[in-house]
Amino acid sequence: MAEREVVETSEAQIAVHWQEEGYYYPSTEFVAQANMTDKGIYERFSLENFPNCFKEYADLLDWYEYWETILDTSDAPCYKWFKGGKINASYNCIDRHLKNNKNKTAIHFVPEPIDAGYEHITYQELYVRVNEFAALLRDFAGLKRGDRVTLHMPMVPELPITMLACARLGVIHSQVFGGFSGTACADRIVDSESNVLITMDAYYRSGSLLDHKQNADVAIEHAAKDGQKVDKVLVWQRYPGKYSAETPMVDGRDYFVNDLLKNYYGARVEPERMNSEDPLFLMYTSGTTGKPKGCQHGTGGYLAYVTGTSKFVQDIHPEDVYWCMADIGWITGHSYIVYGPLANCASTVMYEGVPTYPDAGRSWRIAQDLDVNIFHTAPTRFGPCGKSA
Repeated sequence: MAEREVVETSEAQIAVHWQEEGYYYPSTEFVAQANMTDKGIYERFSLENFPNCFKEYADLLDWYEYWETILDTSDAPCYKWFKGGKINASYNCIDRHLKNNKNKTAIHFVPEPIDAGYEHITYQELYVRVNEFAALLRDFAGLKRGDRVTLHMPMVPELPITMLACARLGVIHSQVFGGFSGTACADRIVDSESNVLITMDAYYRSGSLLDHKQNADVAIEHAAKDGQKVDKVLVWQRYPGKYSAETPMVDGRDYFVNDLLKNYYGARVEPERMNSEDPLFLMYTSGTTGKPKGCQHGTGGYLAYVTGTSKFVQDIHPEDVYWCMADIGWITGHSYIVYGPLANCASTVMYEGVPTYPDAGRSWRIAQDLDVNIFHTAPTRFGPCGKSA
């Protein structure tokens, strides 16, 4: 058999002869089947209405002072959204819901062990716990508006409680994905110049209770080598009153949050009136291709965007039980597990472990148990037959 002739085609030839098809946009009726039930949003948020259209997002929030300018581009690319406005993210995610929804579930927490019961935290309980921890951060840890604090925590309720307590004080939080190593945590401590680390003693992963405290010791050691000293390590206990890690606590540096909180029972902290452009948190890249790069997220613009997209794109409302299967260690988790759903007074689901423990049906049983009606995940989360990809 004669060999087939191979014709070589250059990139230039492809570029000249390739006739690109026009973009096809699905109808609003089709898209609305998945999420955008408000068809008018396409017209309201068209390019010709930019940036004034985002006033609609900001109007979903409560402001101490209204803004002067929707978008200030005078210092591009450092754009400032809702310049002149004053706001607090913790207040918008908790306080303003108490009048009508204090007994509504804010967070459904699902521990990984199958014999553990679900925990349902109401908006009132969230308010109490966030205030008490904010008082601890302020009075014991000495944190104040504009300070940076590093969090290295797993997917447990204490993580959003910590984030919202920081936001209440105007302290800039930097959450490190719980599965990252101590050295990865150290890189972010050094870059953010944090002198307080908040962590947890242990958490569950694939059926095992892992010693997480050991990562804190590694992080502090490596950060010190790079010139950043951590003064205090605040350790949440996975089981309050019981230490679940083998790594010893360091006297004078490490403190159990659960013990300290007893001193702040009933404490209430007035939310800081933050400028719209003040930072809410730092989010770092994974560091896979080089040194992690930090991105600063402003309070007003970020909160308005995640509140608006949660409501208009994902169609999240107070009566919904919403589950985003991301990890809070990443921007999707910050936005669509914590700030977006809570700002909309929805019930958000947090699951501690892997979706295939003890089997591939775990996620669907959780959704059934909690009557989840909005499910947000990546297409690669589940492969064939429901197996985690």
